[in-house]
Order: sequence, then structure tokens, then C-alpha cells
Amino acid sequence: MLRLIWTLSVHTRTYLRRYMPTNRLLDAIRTRRGLKWGIPTMLLAIPYLLAAAVCRLLIEGGGPGWLHLLVILFIWNAMKLTIMGPASVVLLIRARATERVERRRGEASEMFRAA
Repeated sequence: MLRLIWTLSVHTRTYLRRYMPTNRLLDAIRTRRGLKWGIPTMLLAIPYLLAAAVCRLLIEGGGPGWLHLLVILFIWNAMKLTIMGPASVVLLIRARATERVERRRGEASEMFRAA
């Protein structure tokens, strides 16, 4: 039973990772080239929150109950995008520090070879 649950969760994660737009966007941002887009990505949370508010208004107006799932999905995506902004800044600072250290090591080895 545990193996079945584990396998199902792995396949679900793989499917969501591959086909859901916010997951693909976040994967692209986590690359070295994409880290600079973390803060502008936070702005994409606004349409998700607006969509959640619209769905909530529809629910309050007597809309179908399945809209609750959309509200949860929209809020979850907004949270992911909002958190990725500061996280990408931290990752960018760490990547630049690593690159700086590697560059200095390269310069030091060049000076050692020249001498």
C-alpha cells in the first residue's frame, strides 16, 4: 500500500512539474539565467489573486461548489510566485558570490603560472 501511494505521489509530482504553467515558470527562474526574473515574477501573483477574488464572488453569488478548488489553486500559485521573488534574490547573490570566488581562484592560478 505504501509503495502504491509513493508511486502515485511521484507520478503526480512529475505530471504537475511538467505541465502546470507556474511550475514550469518557477523551474525556468531557478536556472542561473532566470534568477534575474524572480522579482518581476512576483507581479504575476496579482492576476492569480484577482482570479481568486472573482471566483469567491461567484461562489457567494450562488455559483457551483467546485469553484472552491479554483480559489485554492489560484491562491497557492500566487503564494508560490510571491515567495520565489525573495528566494531568487538570495539564490542570485549566492551564485554571484560563487562566481566571484571562482574568478579570483582563476586569477590566482594565472598569476602562479606566470611566475
